[in-house]
Amino acid sequence: MFSKNDHLMMARALRLAERGAYTTRPNPMVGCVLVQGEEIVGEGFHVLAGEAHAEVIALQAAGERAKGATAYVTLEPCAHVGKTGPCADALIAAGVTRVVAAMRDPFPQVDGNGFAKLQAAGIVVECGLMEAQARALNRGWLSRIERGRPWVRIKLATSLDGRSALASGESKWISGEASRVDVHRWRARAGAILTGAGTVLIDDPSLTVRFDDGTSFVPPLRVVLDPGLATIARGRVREGDAPTLYLHAPDAKPSRDIHAQTAAVPVVAGRFDLDAVLKALADRGINEVQVEAGATLAGAFLAANLVDEILLYVAPVLLGDRARPLFDGLHIDAMTQRLNLTIVESRRIGNDVRLLLQPRHEEPAAAAAPRRA
Repeated sequence: MFSKNDHLMMARALRLAERGAYTTRPNPMVGCVLVQGEEIVGEGFHVLAGEAHAEVIALQAAGERAKGATAYVTLEPCAHVGKTGPCADALIAAGVTRVVAAMRDPFPQVDGNGFAKLQAAGIVVECGLMEAQARALNRGWLSRIERGRPWVRIKLATSLDGRSALASGESKWISGEASRVDVHRWRARAGAILTGAGTVLIDDPSLTVRFDDGTSFVPPLRVVLDPGLATIARGRVREGDAPTLYLHAPDAKPSRDIHAQTAAVPVVAGRFDLDAVLKALADRGINEVQVEAGATLAGAFLAANLVDEILLYVAPVLLGDRARPLFDGLHIDAMTQRLNLTIVESRRIGNDVRLLLQPRHEEPAAAAAPRRA
């Protein structure tokens, strides 16, 4: 159905789309390539929410050469008026004769309407080329649109004996410098970086993105789960330009003297309803959440089947049997209850090994636990 050149052009469009990973949220990453025969006449990617979409940028680059061209787009062109005009209308007006899309847009205001507009104008529409890659690229945005919650990634560093911190809670530094630099790339693509009050008190993290090469990014929202707002007036998590949100129990009363974002989330027996936490973040347009917390909160997300991937840095060190585990509260008593993981990627980062893992939810999992932390 699709030619070799179709695959090459869509692969290029996907690479272009990925260039917006740190800036497009809450919008999806989208790339577009315009081709006459086998010659690229225009291309572009969506950079910032509220600014021109990928198709419009590509059309501007192509000018008159867009007439009769094939447009390769990583997502169905929009058909509604938001902060920008409909991309389907722009493609029609430019005289494009064929549109090849990686996937349909599940956003309710689009969801097939863009394709219908193009076809009504006599444009050939083909969909599904490299769809798996396109979905993987926008897994966070798709999670928010299709599941009503962000994609959840837990970032952890571990010793070879599976320990995340000393018995005292000290964890600086298990991983090496190269891994700590690499983490900032993952933070930059997240819409929010989430931690618990205990981590703020023990580690005093800033939870910011820091690049030395001038890379542009939109600062992620820093989220602290703090039932009683014990940390709201302290810690580096309040410093800098990145916004900070404190999620607290309904009975906590934020002080009027503290100028910080706060929101109440249901708490049962002293533990947050994690489904409600994720819904609150989805309502704020958060596509991806990166959890950087201790074993208790990490284990609670995992036991509640709310973890989509684990970013694990394995360092060639040993911390001993008195050190803390990666996850608490999984309550696994039999091999049939074990949580199986798929290794999506394995890469050497300095002296460490970085693993990207995804839970295999179709396999027998840990004993059921309340979705609270």
